[in-house]
Amino acid sequence: MSIGVFDSGVGGLSVHRALVQRLPQADFTYLADQANAPYGVRTGEEIVDLTRAGCERLFETGASLVVLACNTASAIALRRLQQTWLPGYRKQLGRPVNILGIIVPTIEAATGLPWEHEAERRGDKVEQLDVLGVFSTPATARSRVYEIEIDKRKQDLAVFSQPCGDLVPMIEADAGAVELAKAVEAHVQALKTRIGRHPDRVVLGCTHYEIIADIFRAALPAGTPLIQQPAATADALELYLERHPELDPGTGGSRVFLTTGEPGPQNGLVESFWGGPLRFEAA
Repeated sequence: MSIGVFDSGVGGLSVHRALVQRLPQADFTYLADQANAPYGVRTGEEIVDLTRAGCERLFETGASLVVLACNTASAIALRRLQQTWLPGYRKQLGRPVNILGIIVPTIEAATGLPWEHEAERRGDKVEQLDVLGVFSTPATARSRVYEIEIDKRKQDLAVFSQPCGDLVPMIEADAGAVELAKAVEAHVQALKTRIGRHPDRVVLGCTHYEIIADIFRAALPAGTPLIQQPAATADALELYLERHPELDPGTGGSRVFLTTGEPGPQNGLVESFWGGPLRFEAA
C-alpha cells in the first residue's frame, strides 16, 4: 500500500517533498499528468475527467489515499469525485480508499481557523481588513474557492485572486530566472493595481509556484508572509492518517515517479528544487 500524489505536472513535487519529509517511512507514488498539462486553462468537465483518471491510475498501483497536489484539481474536481465517483469505486475495489485536496489545509492556515468554523454574521461594518492575495491558475481563480470559503469563516480577511496563466507552462518548460521574474513581477503589479496596495499576506495558489517561491518573495515587499501549502498539507495529512488507521500508507519508504508525458529525467529547474536527479517512468 502507498500514498498517491497527483498533479497535472511537476508542481506537486513541492507538496510531495513536504509529505516525504514528514512521513519518511511511508511509500509514495507520484503521478504527473504532463500529457494533459496545464489544467488551469481547461474546462471544468475536462479537469474532473482527467483528475478521475489520474486517481484511478494511482489506486491501481496500490495507493490507499490520493492527495491532489494541484489547486485546480482540488477546486474543480475533488468534491465531485468524493460525492459521485468514489463511493462506487470503493465497492469495486473492495477496500477503503479516499482522495484529499490541498485547499482545505491552505484555508485553515490562512485563517488560523478549523475548516468547521463558520463566522457569525453580524452585519456590522468591519473596521479593519487584512488583505490576502492569491496567485493561481485561471481555473482556480474562476472557481472563487478561496474567496467563498474564507468569507464563510473570517469576515475581516478580504481575498483577491490573480490568475497567472503563463507561469505553469513556463515552469514546465524550464524557463530562465530572468524570464520568470518578469512574469511574476507583472502579476504582482497587476494585483497591486486591483487592490490599490500590496496584499498583507499571500497564498501561492498553485503548487508549481512553490518551485519559484523565491522569485515571488523578491517581487513582493520585503517580509510579506507566504502561506506555505506544502507544510499545511503535510500537517493535515499526518493528522488525517492518525484518525484513519484503515488507510495504509505503507512502511517501506519507496518513492515511485510516474508521468503520462515523456518519461526520463526532469528539467533543471525542477531537479534544482528537488535537490537531486529525478527520473520519471511511463504511467
